[in-house]
Amino acid sequence: MVEKDLELRKEMGERVRKIRNELKMSKEALGKKLGVTGQFLGVVEKGNSTMSYDILKRLCEISGYSADYILFGKSPVLLNETKELLNEFSEDQIQAVFEVIKRMSTIINKEEI
Repeated sequence: MVEKDLELRKEMGERVRKIRNELKMSKEALGKKLGVTGQFLGVVEKGNSTMSYDILKRLCEISGYSADYILFGKSPVLLNETKELLNEFSEDQIQAVFEVIKRMSTIINKEEI
């Protein structure tokens, strides 16, 4: 469990660094906007610490990225496109595709072992 947490923190830190670079800001400049030091932001980017809810919320507001993306890497574009596509199908059609995806997932997970 601890190893998984470390991996998640490192991945989140990489996304925070990517966002900061997209904003063309130094650690100190973004840290100031977030109400933290540049040094603390560097620790977060390395995956050695996490942000509080308030800091995460400010980063979302500043960057336009969702908390789902920052924390878990979930693409809001992919989710929105999927929702739009699903609106074109009946509940029965969606259920049938879901069953296929579940089976595919089982096969893929077995291949990874």
